[in-house]
Amino acid sequence: MPSFCRRIQLEGRQTSQAGEVRAVLEDDFHHFRVALRHRLGRVSEVSAEAPRHPFTECPNAATSLKALLGMQLEPIASAVTRHTDASLQCTHMFDLAGLAIAAAARGISHRRFDIEIPRHVDGGSHARLVRDDGLRLDWEVQERTIVSPPPYAGIDMRQGMARWALSSLAPDEAEAALVLRRCALIALGRLRDIDEDLHARPSGSCFAQQPERAPQAIRIVGSTWDFTAHPERLCRDDQSWLHAFAE
Repeated sequence: MPSFCRRIQLEGRQTSQAGEVRAVLEDDFHHFRVALRHRLGRVSEVSAEAPRHPFTECPNAATSLKALLGMQLEPIASAVTRHTDASLQCTHMFDLAGLAIAAAARGISHRRFDIEIPRHVDGGSHARLVRDDGLRLDWEVQERTIVSPPPYAGIDMRQGMARWALSSLAPDEAEAALVLRRCALIALGRLRDIDEDLHARPSGSCFAQQPERAPQAIRIVGSTWDFTAHPERLCRDDQSWLHAFAE
């Protein structure tokens, strides 16, 4: 049975006053790119691309990232949620932008996350993350709840986890935990055929799902891919773009 697989990769370069971070994300349902430039400690430019996406409106969310212009670089990726309303953004572009800003603030020139969540059986699975510096997370999950190990056991991934992680874990681990949390919830989408949806649901939870936009956000049938047997193919086509820094 297919696993949900995701890779996130960031590449950056900077001087004492300016720099650029490029970030990509690819998984079963999504493939996004975000390029972010900063100067004197603030975001000066941001752009995004959507090579593969579930709904026709998703690429238009790139414009919403302009709300981050002028934001001060902060080392916590979720700081972007204090700067603008996350529900008006593409969730995945927004996550990439947050990670890129945090990488710039911390002077990180390379970062990669590899995530796998095997298909749920009776609501249960294991959510696994490996980061390029050796950090590993491995959770037993039951639908939206982490079952083990401590200190994660009993945490509801939909209610209050970000606040708990940022106050209870070292910042570096909290970032990885929230990356894995996002994937563990998205992986539940493997339990149904989303190609049956004619358009995005008007839940208001992201750019494409805003009630006034959802009926025009038409489902792109066949945009879900399976990387279970070949996770090395994730972000394979992004490598040249990742290193094509502007002069």
